[in-house]
Amino acid sequence: MRHQTGWLVRPDSTEVTEVADVSGVQALSGRPVEGLTVEAVRAGEIGLEDLRIHPETLERQAVVAAEHGNPQLAENLRRAAELTQLPDDEVLAIYEALRPGRSTAAQLTALAGSLAERGLTRCAALVAEAADVYARRGLTA
Repeated sequence: MRHQTGWLVRPDSTEVTEVADVSGVQALSGRPVEGLTVEAVRAGEIGLEDLRIHPETLERQAVVAAEHGNPQLAENLRRAAELTQLPDDEVLAIYEALRPGRSTAAQLTALAGSLAERGLTRCAALVAEAADVYARRGLTA
């Protein structure tokens, strides 16, 4: 598919399908997606926070995934929305901790508690489940 000014054109078809409405979609910075243009980048008006996804956008995508019979993707998108609250280095540290053999069950349980205390309940549940599964399968440090 190729995007062409608000329309999707399939290369193998003459059928044109309207793209979903993006009004109200914004970057993590709050900048409306319509303001993310090449001209704004060239003018130096776009920063890193303008390129990060907003949790509401991820939630909108989660709703679509759930409505189309993909609850696993919906849950992943909702966890991703929670992770937008954290700095990049902490997100990477969580991924590192979840690699088999990198953390003890106690470390993962503590990480789950820390995430839960900060309101990242879905991420906390995933890490707590990983602590249990890793311990049972011998995948802890």
